[in-house]
Amino acid sequence: MSKQKKRKGNKKPHAKRLHNYYKRTGFYMFILESVKKAFLPVVLVIIALILINKYVYNINDGLHKMTETFSPIGIFTSFFISETILGLIPPEIFIAWSKKTSEPLINLAILATLSYLGGITAYFIGRSSLKIAAVKQYLEVKMAMHLKNTSKWGGFLILVGALLPLPFAISCLTAGMIKYPLKGVITFGLFRFLRFAIYAWAIFSMVN
Repeated sequence: MSKQKKRKGNKKPHAKRLHNYYKRTGFYMFILESVKKAFLPVVLVIIALILINKYVYNINDGLHKMTETFSPIGIFTSFFISETILGLIPPEIFIAWSKKTSEPLINLAILATLSYLGGITAYFIGRSSLKIAAVKQYLEVKMAMHLKNTSKWGGFLILVGALLPLPFAISCLTAGMIKYPLKGVITFGLFRFLRFAIYAWAIFSMVN
């Protein structure tokens, strides 16, 4: 038997063991529940935006006013702070704003990069936050389950945070708290760019 065939044969048992591990630890169920929780809010937000745009207030006018009132630097700064501190403001608002600018694709790319860097910054905040006793106690109590899941599933949880409408900063923050390798956060976090591309495709078709 050749070395190539041996390598292929070794991959199958490894993949099976990995599958059994994720099944046994509840990873698949966790992902399914996360998708379910994220799906309904996204649908509700889209429906709300359509109804508001049709019956209450023209969103396109609001976004146009936003581009005239606030400077790009101010918007980018606010977005980066939001993406660093638990994702307080939905990125979709900023993605819609980028469509109304003179350079939508460039501004979208800047937003995606800032979101990615915000997650990396949150990771380092997580690494250093445990040095503060009060913060350590609060996070360990409030986010105990999330910390446990991140410890078990590592990069896959970062991937979920990057792709799904869940706060990316929280996944990166907790990854830092358990000292998950920075290389994994940087690698899996790149899927954040894919999320922005997909959402931009959907939002740009709604915004004139």
